[in-house]
Amino acid sequence: MKPFRAEVEALQQNGITRVALPHITDPDIIPLWFGEGDMVTPEFIREAAKSALDGGQTFYCHTRGTEDFRDAIKLYLDKLYGVDLARDRISVPGSAMLGITIAAQMALTSGSHALIVSPNWPNIENVYRVTGAEVSFIRQREESDGWCLSAREIIDHVKANTGSIYVNSPCNPTGWVMSADDQAELLEFCRKRQILIIADEVYHRLIYDGDTAPSFISIARDDDPVVIVNGLSKAWAMTGWRVGWVVAPSHTAQQWAILSECFNTGATAFVQPAGIAALQQGEQVVGELRNLYRQGRELVMQILAEHPAIELSEPVGSFYAFPRIEGLRDSYEFAKGVLAEERVGIAPGYTFGPGNEAYFRICFAQSHERLRQGLEGVIRYIDRHVDELLER
Repeated sequence: MKPFRAEVEALQQNGITRVALPHITDPDIIPLWFGEGDMVTPEFIREAAKSALDGGQTFYCHTRGTEDFRDAIKLYLDKLYGVDLARDRISVPGSAMLGITIAAQMALTSGSHALIVSPNWPNIENVYRVTGAEVSFIRQREESDGWCLSAREIIDHVKANTGSIYVNSPCNPTGWVMSADDQAELLEFCRKRQILIIADEVYHRLIYDGDTAPSFISIARDDDPVVIVNGLSKAWAMTGWRVGWVVAPSHTAQQWAILSECFNTGATAFVQPAGIAALQQGEQVVGELRNLYRQGRELVMQILAEHPAIELSEPVGSFYAFPRIEGLRDSYEFAKGVLAEERVGIAPGYTFGPGNEAYFRICFAQSHERLRQGLEGVIRYIDRHVDELLER
């Protein structure tokens, strides 16, 4: 008898790190594979962390986050969405990814079913599978006007034993944004069936028609079966800080404290004052970064979407493009080839769920000159190898 569960032994390394990790320290590679730009975290945020360190904030703190940080999150969300959240609904377990992991552990067990809206960030599948649950996918449709999926399509894929539905909006990797009406319809259904929605809203400020994407926070009651996950990585250039939060039903506050302590003993003490600074003083940063990413999106559409071998829907949100090469047989070998010949890192499409072998993902959060160089490298590789890449 093996000491490790079959679900653990069956886990697969995701395709992004499979391509990237052997080369992650190479300074000559243009890294369009990860979900981050090349802008260093703003100075006022870094100074807040330094001040906390110098002030001796190096000890354990509350496993659900400090009162000051949770208050700052509450004020930020209240203002952004016009709500009045109970502070007990907010927990800071560490990273947003850890919040997703804990929520999945709360909802699922062997014999239950989890439904993932895809294409999706690959680690979500592993988070669900390690619970022992059956995992299936409902894939967004790529139409002439972009990526689409209705609440009714999601509901139609729910099973009798479905315990959780994962929705990422704005979406990594497609940029799809779920409408407020579809959010309301899905929540009403899950409220009746008591199915936990894990709403990953970490790209909530990265939307290019408006200030923020629709959020379940606007409609979820205190006792509704929804955990809204968010964090500072994307809109404040803080990917390496690993700080995020959840908004969950108040009656689960003690469970969040216990499980946060089990997984991580709570968020890092001196990082939380940096989070407060970001939320209280960072609106200009959010606006500047969103404008930078908007221009990056335009550059992607100019260079990639015009190529005859590439089909690309303009992303509505997030900072990714998810191009398709009709007939591409092996997105992993494609990504390896681009890396080897052009020194450009991209993410292979297969890793974002079923049906994505002909796709690849690029992050357009890099500085524009670097982004342009990377995109042109991808085009050169395609032009050199188009016949061998495609099914003829």
